[in-house]
Amino acid sequence: MTNAAGNRRRFERLNVPPMYTPVSVRLAGERKFRRDGHSYDLSEGGIQFELDDYIAPGTTVGLRIELPASFGGEADSQREVFVTGNVVWADESEPGPVRLAVAFTKFASEADRDRLLARLRVVIRRRNAA
Repeated sequence: MTNAAGNRRRFERLNVPPMYTPVSVRLAGERKFRRDGHSYDLSEGGIQFELDDYIAPGTTVGLRIELPASFGGEADSQREVFVTGNVVWADESEPGPVRLAVAFTKFASEADRDRLLARLRVVIRRRNAA
């Protein structure tokens, strides 16, 4: 799912409703997801989200992303995607939560990748049909 010509991004990003797109984060070596935030946009290749904690760029993190119900998939287990990635930037210039971006490096399973791609396609089809 690549972008249209003219956009430098490899994958098309979709804005998601922040309060309805929870993200849980764990640092490499942690067993539990100890940090919770909300996503702003999502693609096959990465995610932008906010978190109360600063995480330095270059840090490897595990993510549990709960896709919005509008992406399809009724059961919560069908809406969760597990992925590993690297923090590519973190912006703590504003008061409040830190904005971060993570580039995905590995999905927990092929089923997680397939689930994300299927849900992204649903949203893209709806948007293009409008």
